[in-house]
Amino acid sequence: MNNKISIFSSVFLLSLVPALCAAKDYPVADFSEYQQVVGDLAPGDRILLQDGVWRDVEFVFTGRGTKAKPITLAAANPGKAIISGRSNLKLAGEYLVVRGLVFKDGYTPSDAVISFRTDKPENPSDYSTIAVNTRLTEVVIDDFSNPDRYETDYWLSVYGKNNRIDHNHFSFKRNKGVTMAVRLDTEHSQENRHVIEYNYFGPRPVLGSNGGETLRIGTSHYSLSDSLTTVAHNYFDHCDGEVEIVSNKSGKNTIKNNVFFESRGTLTLRHGNGNLVEGNAFIGNGVDHTGGIRVINADQVIKNNYLSGLTGSRFGGGLVVMNGVPNSPINRYHQVDNALITGNTLVNVERIIFGAGSDEERSAAPSNSRFVNNTIVNDSKESPFELHDSVKGIDFSGNKVNFAVGDELAGGFEKSNSLNVAAPPLPVTKEQVGVSWYPKYQKSDRFAVAKTVKVKPGTDTLTAAYSELEGAAELVLAEGDYHVAKTILLDKPLIIRGAGQGKTRLTFGRKSLIDLMNGSSVRLQDLSISGARAPDDKANAVIRSDSAPMNKNFALELLGVEVSDLNINKDFDVIKLRKSTFADYVLVSDSSFSNITGSVLKLDSEKDDYGMYNAEYITVKNSQVSNVNGGLMTVYRGGTDESTFGPHVNVDQVTVTKSPAAGAKGNSILLHGVQRAMLQNSRFDNSAPVLVQHTVGGPVIRVKDNDYNHKPLYRVESIVPGMESTFTADNNNFSE
Repeated sequence: MNNKISIFSSVFLLSLVPALCAAKDYPVADFSEYQQVVGDLAPGDRILLQDGVWRDVEFVFTGRGTKAKPITLAAANPGKAIISGRSNLKLAGEYLVVRGLVFKDGYTPSDAVISFRTDKPENPSDYSTIAVNTRLTEVVIDDFSNPDRYETDYWLSVYGKNNRIDHNHFSFKRNKGVTMAVRLDTEHSQENRHVIEYNYFGPRPVLGSNGGETLRIGTSHYSLSDSLTTVAHNYFDHCDGEVEIVSNKSGKNTIKNNVFFESRGTLTLRHGNGNLVEGNAFIGNGVDHTGGIRVINADQVIKNNYLSGLTGSRFGGGLVVMNGVPNSPINRYHQVDNALITGNTLVNVERIIFGAGSDEERSAAPSNSRFVNNTIVNDSKESPFELHDSVKGIDFSGNKVNFAVGDELAGGFEKSNSLNVAAPPLPVTKEQVGVSWYPKYQKSDRFAVAKTVKVKPGTDTLTAAYSELEGAAELVLAEGDYHVAKTILLDKPLIIRGAGQGKTRLTFGRKSLIDLMNGSSVRLQDLSISGARAPDDKANAVIRSDSAPMNKNFALELLGVEVSDLNINKDFDVIKLRKSTFADYVLVSDSSFSNITGSVLKLDSEKDDYGMYNAEYITVKNSQVSNVNGGLMTVYRGGTDESTFGPHVNVDQVTVTKSPAAGAKGNSILLHGVQRAMLQNSRFDNSAPVLVQHTVGGPVIRVKDNDYNHKPLYRVESIVPGMESTFTADNNNFSE
């Protein structure tokens, strides 16, 4: 009898074990509820954030799950828990899962939005503050950007070992700092074997500075350590932040089967040895500065990649094999040694460069390397090869081309005029990455308007009409006189269109007509603007960017605009862009400017000489400039950083008269550190010269087919002695 009771009791107690150990769900509605439960989580438990906006929350998610029973932090309904304001998330523990959260409308108060550690470990055996065997999946970080574009933070700092980051959506990081960084700063995070896969890396707008990488694995300081990270089946969509889209700075990583779509820059093997780059697709579609793969260091393998329609040059070319620095310091350029580049297909790639960066310092040409069994096809039948140094250290064999190559390469290439290459299927599609419930980027016209409003002449009728607008719009001004007594604080795209020069006339009574705020862009069209009623004050301008930093790039267009009498004081510009603000482009067409004490384009506020600048593309065409004391434009990009592509300047069919007058202090055009410029088909009449100042890279500046009547037309200065310059001047005509 007693034995039967004992057996029954044992069975009864055993039956209770699953119930006693059952995983629990903890629905939480606010941060205080979250804090109450997060410290007592057992394997299999889940914290479920309820729908709504979670503002100004700093989550710390810790626990010890198991492989079979991870501990989960998730949105109760994927995509419905919105983390906003000054918020972040720190992870530490083992077998954690984070799923379904959206970070939007805010920015991190710390150095990362999501960090895979709560603190730096104190000793090699202490793993208590980092995350291992942890998964981040179906998480969205969208425009969660610090309002100061040059304030640095990361969106994802990955520490620890064996972590998986998959099926996430990262788009529109606008401020300085890497979107995702794999960190190797302690032994706990080296040889980590992380897997980064099936993520959507959406647009990364041009930063106009170093620090705009989308993914970085390691840093130069730890670059001789191996990371063993796998980056596979990700989609990089218009990732344009800087010249390095992916910056590999560690060893033995695998980067395979990813797609780089219309992204400016390259996958750069910047530091670290023994990396594999395989099966990736680089689709440029002829977009400016689209690049492929840049090779540096030892034992790199680049095989079976498909590269198409890439236009990039120098460090941003389609395939770039760099020169190194003899006995290089760890943070410079190690020589390419024992590289294998094989089985790759390159179609309509404008530049394949060997010995890139060759100069007095970078004098170590590639050695012990092979370029074999690659196929290169160009519709133009022109060779894309550029040899900047010796290629004797590279064995070329078995390669196929449809154009003639130079004598130095001839032995390793077989030419066939009928060589046809079919585009292979992409290794991953846009639909297969990220999350299904959050929209991905689609190109659109920033000046597409849903509303058109007619405005009558009068005082502040323009500002009254603008104040009623909720989104992008066009204000159509009738013939007559308009006075704007209060500066228009523009925070959305706006078109202001008049009836024509001389027909629609604007004056303004403050220091500026328009102040550009975050989220704005402006097109002025068919207007006459006078500064005659502006105050006698300093730093006046028709259009100026906000005095506070702006993280959203904007566009400026002046089409058929007449600007005159900006001469109330000695410092009155047409367009003035201020520090920490950036224009994707400035376009001036079919316009005229006269009697101005400042400049037409004043784009020189970034004078800290760290490679920053105010506008990417600057175009002036079919226009007249007369009696403008500050000249047509001043464009400044200082320092010797090589991480950006611009500024780009194009001046075509412009007449410049006494702007400033010949012999006066100043220059008709000042280009300091500009990387690409074309000045052509223009007339410089009794005006001070164009001044070109070289600071970095291999700037390509061309001055051709211009007329002038006061010497000199241009002056060229090298701020950095010995740097490469491709300045050319052709067919410029002088007449007394």
